[in-house]
Amino acid sequence: MSESAYAAIDSGSNTFRLLIAEPSKGRLPWREIDYAHRITRLGEGLHHTGRLSEAGMQRAIAAYREFALLLQKHGVPAERTFAAATAAVREAENGQAFCEQVKSETGLEIRVISGEDEARMSLNGACSALNTNMLDDMLLFDIGGGSTEFIRARNMVRIDDISCKLGVVRLVEAHLHSDPPSPEDYSALKQAADAHLTEVEAFWPDRLAPTHLVGTAGTVTTLAATALDLFPYDAEKINNYRMSRHAFLSLRDRLLALTHEERLNVRTIEAGRADLIIAGLAIIESVMDRWNYDALVSVDAGLLEGLWLEVADQQRT
Repeated sequence: MSESAYAAIDSGSNTFRLLIAEPSKGRLPWREIDYAHRITRLGEGLHHTGRLSEAGMQRAIAAYREFALLLQKHGVPAERTFAAATAAVREAENGQAFCEQVKSETGLEIRVISGEDEARMSLNGACSALNTNMLDDMLLFDIGGGSTEFIRARNMVRIDDISCKLGVVRLVEAHLHSDPPSPEDYSALKQAADAHLTEVEAFWPDRLAPTHLVGTAGTVTTLAATALDLFPYDAEKINNYRMSRHAFLSLRDRLLALTHEERLNVRTIEAGRADLIIAGLAIIESVMDRWNYDALVSVDAGLLEGLWLEVADQQRT
């Protein structure tokens, strides 16, 4: 038990993650005590029904129960825990009722954060792990199950951010109907992604894309781990990994040629991502195409770490 430990829970539309850590003066501002993640696909079906499904909610509550036990094990109280929900719960008609059910069944208080707060905390988390040469002028994007956040930042200061309904779960449910993915399906995924990028670009008053492209969250880190054949996963090797456009396209071609079953056998791709990774490829390729990026830098740290920094800073001030 650590009396200085804080905890964060990122309840994404596809993946739930828990970080228990204490402040550190090392390379990263935290020292990990425990970490857990579960693929819940909480946002499954939301695109069609506007509601969280019963199956998705039950998977989510099972994950929360596990997380609550870990918090209890490490003696982290509620006031030192930031449990946040994002796009799926924000948008669902039954999102508030779900949070109340979670509180009743697990004791966890879930806070539904805005897209703006999600972007701000994702930036804070990512900047804590990026090399300084990335921080002068970057476009940070965070691909989730239900939304993607795009943050322009210069010298660690946010210029602007936009959250759009461009998520891998949404795209797969709407456009991926073949196995292995057909050229037509992949083209539809890219067209849907590009339509949202038009919205992003229109939001920028100067229409200028930053110098560096940086990606965080599971889609980007899974692709980086696959490119490196990194198993078991090592966050330190993912942070600041630079994937050239050529390497990305080679990886894209490799994954598009595989069936769903074959992607399940790629040891760096979790079972719950075997279909979603195709939508992720389409989003990343669309981003690189639209703004002529020749490389993508990955960072493991993002919203989860930003949530942790938020609660740690609040409690210490």
